Amino acid sequence: MTLPSFILGAMLATLFGAAFHFWRGGNAWRFLLYLALAWVGFWGGHWLAAQLGWSMFKLGPLQAGFGSLGSWVALGVGYWLSLAEPL
Repeated sequence: MTLPSFILGAMLATLFGAAFHFWRGGNAWRFLLYLALAWVGFWGGHWLAAQLGWSMFKLGPLQAGFGSLGSWVALGVGYWLSLAEPL
């Protein structure tokens, strides 16, 4: 992983988290939650695709396609879990 590809991946994950917050709204804590979910999902998707040898929209060493997919899945699951009412 090169520094430019890490920066590009970080920028993409941050963009996804910010776009999700713009779409769903919320306070500052939700914004931080969405950013964290986007980062974890992006790098998890990138790592999984690299380990399994899958490739979709690969930009150099960055698995941008599966990273993006992982980011959106993590954001969707995290949003759904955050809707639960505390007991």
